[in-house]
Amino acid sequence: MRSWPWTLLFHALFLQLAAYIVRPAAAYRALELGLEPAFLGLIAASFAVVPLLVAALVGRATDRGREAPVLASGAVMMVAAALGLFLWSSSLALLLFWNVVLGLGHLLSVIGQQSRVARGDPAKLDSAFGLYTFAGSAGQVAGPMFIVAFGGGRLVPDTQALFGACAASSILMLILTAGLVRSRPAFPPADSSAPANFRQAISRAGPDARRQLLGAMLVSMMVLGAVDLIAVYLPALGVERGIPAAAVGLLLALRAVATMASRLFLGVMVRSIGRAELIAASTALSALTVGVLAVPLPVPAMGAVLVLAGVALGIGQPLTMTVISLASPPGTRGTWLALRLSANRFGQSAIPAAVGLVAAATGVGGVFGAAAGGLALVAGLSWWQLRRRNG
Repeated sequence: MRSWPWTLLFHALFLQLAAYIVRPAAAYRALELGLEPAFLGLIAASFAVVPLLVAALVGRATDRGREAPVLASGAVMMVAAALGLFLWSSSLALLLFWNVVLGLGHLLSVIGQQSRVARGDPAKLDSAFGLYTFAGSAGQVAGPMFIVAFGGGRLVPDTQALFGACAASSILMLILTAGLVRSRPAFPPADSSAPANFRQAISRAGPDARRQLLGAMLVSMMVLGAVDLIAVYLPALGVERGIPAAAVGLLLALRAVATMASRLFLGVMVRSIGRAELIAASTALSALTVGVLAVPLPVPAMGAVLVLAGVALGIGQPLTMTVISLASPPGTRGTWLALRLSANRFGQSAIPAAVGLVAAATGVGGVFGAAAGGLALVAGLSWWQLRRRNG
């Protein structure tokens, strides 16, 4: 293995570390500013709304071989947003603005990373995406541990220190980006047959491929939406139920560790169970475990539930990347991966906004019940699509 994949893996680690420090930290800062828990969905939506609009354009750029400027722009925006949150986040408007910048930088970085991974050996994509998402999960584990370090026994941690840690992680990612954009991938260059425009890229997929692509995007959207809700609303649930910030940080870290573990063995699980079957089963288990969080539980029981949820939620993301990489026609892989991210960002915008209404009516616990219902619906659709294809 050449040196560049390790650069990419650490790049993914520091990217997700920065994002998963900010997501709960922004929620805590909003609570400090007096925002009601029902409106925390605004924070989650601000991270996703602009990427929702530009993801397809960024995907077209990577299809044309412009990964280097995409990666560089993403890293610069991540640093700018992190420094902005550290220095100027004393109002809700500023908090929302810097979350928008952070979300756009995160999108550019992720599309650049995934486009590189997707151009690997098709027979090894499950393992490749598993390793890539494993590195991202390592950042998701480390992020909540900063809440433990800066929270102690308080209900609300030191948000200024958390934003400073995010800035440090973003700067490290920017340094790695300089090496990453100069390196030459150990796989073929971008496809020269990339369609001239977005409409041609979409029309290249036949009916069966399009069903697979849209199904994978739907699963990915709902799974990531559930992960995002846990990151944003678990701090609010802790405040509502009197759980110290340090315990909340440990719970978030447990979820991320379990996700990491599930991704180490994706290749083996796919060969034993089948890719489509594994996607459907893991989504169903996600629905069950996320729904249990709506019930008042002692902290150790919440930890056990979040471990199971982490395993289940960790499977869907890398496998849907593989499905899209294999089902997309030549020259359109970056576009379809970007559309998957666009669907993810739509979920991150619409789902928190919708469940925020649930929180206003039922309390924070109702958010997890609503998310479980959405996951159950998607799991049912996945099973139906699988039975239809097998039948």
